[in-house]
Amino acid sequence: MSTIILVIIGMGIVTFLPRILPLVLLQNKTLPPFLEGILKNVPYAILGALIFPKVFLIQKDPLFGVIGAGTAIILAFIGANVIIVVLGAIAVLSFYSFLF
Repeated sequence: MSTIILVIIGMGIVTFLPRILPLVLLQNKTLPPFLEGILKNVPYAILGALIFPKVFLIQKDPLFGVIGAGTAIILAFIGANVIIVVLGAIAVLSFYSFLF
C-alpha cells in the first residue's frame, strides 16, 4: 500500500478512537450532575475561544462581527443548541449583509 493511504487510515483511526471509546466505556455509567453541567457547556466554550477573537479583527465592516457575536451570545444565553446558535448568527448576518 502507498504511504499516503496508510497515513490516511492511521489518521482516521486516531480520530475515531477518542470519539468512540467514551461511548463504549461510559455506556452504562451516570455522571455526577456537576460534571454533566460542565460537559454541556464545553461546545460553547470552544466556539467562543475559536471565533470570538476574530470578531475584533474584521477589517471591512466591524459592525458585522459585533452583530454576529451579539446574536450568538443571545441565542446561547437563552439555551439554544450549538447548531441553532451558529445557524442563527449566520441567518442574522445574511439578512444584515442583504440590507447593507
